[in-house]
Amino acid sequence: MSTTTLLLIWFSSFSFLGYGIGYFVSPKLQEEFKRFGLARFGPLTGALEILGAVGLLVGLWVPLILLLAAGGLTLLMLLGFGVRLKIKDGFWASLPSFLFMLVNAYIFYMALRAY
Repeated sequence: MSTTTLLLIWFSSFSFLGYGIGYFVSPKLQEEFKRFGLARFGPLTGALEILGAVGLLVGLWVPLILLLAAGGLTLLMLLGFGVRLKIKDGFWASLPSFLFMLVNAYIFYMALRAY
């Protein structure tokens, strides 16, 4: 696995770990889900982000887990980007979900090639 891929895995993992835990401790993040009209999916999203983050790290030793985690986070961010577009958030508010979707799609692609 290339150094770039390893760095992206670590970056994505720690980012999603922060976002996932952040949902459960930050009223501001919980309010965002209410604004999206998705309050009931907030806890699930936070849990999936934490699970995906841990999966990326475990995937460094178990390739199938890396594929599942990267694929799941890619899908999660695709949905997040779609929500941002639907509620007409601006470019800058929508950009992080799009970039994390691309990062995890790249990790998925590289993991699939190596699998």
